[in-house]
Amino acid sequence: MLELMPLVLFVVICMVLMAGYPVALSLAGTALAFAGLGLGLEALGIDAHFDGGYLGAFPNRLYGIMTNQTLLAVPLFVLMGVLLEKSKVAEHLLDAMALLFGSLRGGLGISVTLVGMLLAASTGIVGATVVTMGLMSLPTMLKRGYSMPLATGTICATGTLGQIIPPSIALVLLGDVLSSAYQQAQLSMGIFSPKTVSVGDLFMGALVPGLALVLLYIAYVSVIAWLRPQSAPPADRQELMEELGHEGGLGFLLLKGLVPPLVLIVAVLGSILGGFATPTEAAGVGAFGAMILALAYRRLNIQTLKEVLRSTTHVTTMVFMILIGAALFSLVFRAYGGEELVTDLFENMPGGVVGATLIVMLVIFLLGFILDFIEITFVVVPIVGPILLAMGVDPVWLGIMIAINLQTSFLTPPFGFALFYLRGVAPDSVPTSAIYKGVIPFIGLQLCMLLALAWFPELATWLPDQF
Repeated sequence: MLELMPLVLFVVICMVLMAGYPVALSLAGTALAFAGLGLGLEALGIDAHFDGGYLGAFPNRLYGIMTNQTLLAVPLFVLMGVLLEKSKVAEHLLDAMALLFGSLRGGLGISVTLVGMLLAASTGIVGATVVTMGLMSLPTMLKRGYSMPLATGTICATGTLGQIIPPSIALVLLGDVLSSAYQQAQLSMGIFSPKTVSVGDLFMGALVPGLALVLLYIAYVSVIAWLRPQSAPPADRQELMEELGHEGGLGFLLLKGLVPPLVLIVAVLGSILGGFATPTEAAGVGAFGAMILALAYRRLNIQTLKEVLRSTTHVTTMVFMILIGAALFSLVFRAYGGEELVTDLFENMPGGVVGATLIVMLVIFLLGFILDFIEITFVVVPIVGPILLAMGVDPVWLGIMIAINLQTSFLTPPFGFALFYLRGVAPDSVPTSAIYKGVIPFIGLQLCMLLALAWFPELATWLPDQF
């Protein structure tokens, strides 16, 4: 029984998190409790298969977290996203897109998808995108006669694009964890000059699948609008213009609402993809650019700045506290021999590397119902990542598969996080069943994307290989 302590530790961690206790304290507290149990049993002369020497590595782990240059991108990207949210960039974007496509069948749905994509590339935060789009676009879509399932499904699905469209915070954290896992896997294979995988590689790998998902969403909305016109009727452009209260015509609105965020996105992603800046440096450019935009839109004042800094500090502190708790959990898990247990489990699994990858993807999908992407990235990926990478799995492909897998999990009823976010801001007249019904086709599209990636890994690996 004591040989299975790593699995017991993992199950207890999940149960404590499901009970609603703070994530960072749950990870660290449970790990310390199991470490104390192991040391106590060893002191009593009972072989608990616990190596207390691993705990001595915690100060170095802590120092490594605090001095990690890659993780500096997290507060900067969060600052960029919150600034853009406060400066009402999303509002201007949605107005511009609604006027551009609203007169077409399904035009508002297409507009929401495109704005969701641009917001994902601007903020990189799933919850913020779903809530913002839910507040701004759902009432308009329902007023224009859109069916509830189509409207809510489109908003939820496009909101989760923040998981995969770079510069996603999820990809920044995944990139850092996978980089360590890749080096660990190579060292275990006797490669003492290990190659690395960077956050920039994941950004490049996510571009093609992310844009393909956007095109799939637009195609689905267009087909529904063509087959069932009453579900997504066109809007009158002049009525929209009067309702939105904009002056200066469509060209002026596009120039004001679309061009500034596009320039910012191109500056951030272009500097990374072109090799001119690291993700951390590009995050600094993005944060500075977002501040300039907020000033240009006359939305930046002392009160707004205080709110932005408070929100950024809150999110950043949460991420780093979870990372510290996850580092302690990882050490205790290894001290109990968890790494060897999981390795043996995967090596004896039928189907080899394919079977192991399928099981990992299924476990991550199910955990996505109860854990946020940060916990899964810091707790699960460090356990399974080195083993899968040592079996020959491409690190960029694995990272993109995990990101889209979690994105699908966040959409799946009844526990998907995106569903909870939209339910919190949707009018009472929208039943929860309509939200659940609306996301099912989009879940199917994302599963198709996962299958396409599994069949054609080049969708994720081709672009990084060119640089």
